[in-house]
Amino acid sequence: MTALPDWMRPPRAEGWFAEDLDHLPEAPRHTELIDGALVFMMSPQRWWHGHLISVLTVALMEQVPADTRVGREMTIKLDQRNRPEPDLLVTTADYDGDRTWFSPDEVQLVIEVVSPESAHRDRTVKLLKYAKAGIPHYWRIEDEDGSPVVHVYELDEPTATYVPMGIFRDSLRLAVPFEITLDLTKLTPPRRT
Repeated sequence: MTALPDWMRPPRAEGWFAEDLDHLPEAPRHTELIDGALVFMMSPQRWWHGHLISVLTVALMEQVPADTRVGREMTIKLDQRNRPEPDLLVTTADYDGDRTWFSPDEVQLVIEVVSPESAHRDRTVKLLKYAKAGIPHYWRIEDEDGSPVVHVYELDEPTATYVPMGIFRDSLRLAVPFEITLDLTKLTPPRRT
């Protein structure tokens, strides 16, 4: 077994804290903190995943209200030991080019595009953590034979859990967190026959 590089060793016995992510220049891109443990995205990114996020980013930017912004691959500091990095988020925070994270009260919507490597975290761990942090809306997008399927959740504040609001295949039309209409068939290129 090879020795771990020094930067991979936690700076304290309790493990890693959210602010530690800003001081790990050697860490791979898209490093997250879940329950005080570093989570690395080490598997290659699929073209489907990256393309869908790019097209969805543009579609959301065209429809968000003037006082909100779309962020891509930015972490959310849920608490001292959790700083996940969703694929997309919609925030009410002012733009700051040097910013590295958002707080939950600045986030209206979190979107996770499921990949084989992240499936468990996206379907269970992050679903629970985003709800407990009070983020009002969560979308989980799955690959169904090359087509995106959007699972939409809304926060039930008294229970701090998400309630399923629908599963959308060809199109999506919602009034919250803002008026949005998406043709889901246009988020990925059509397959050649």
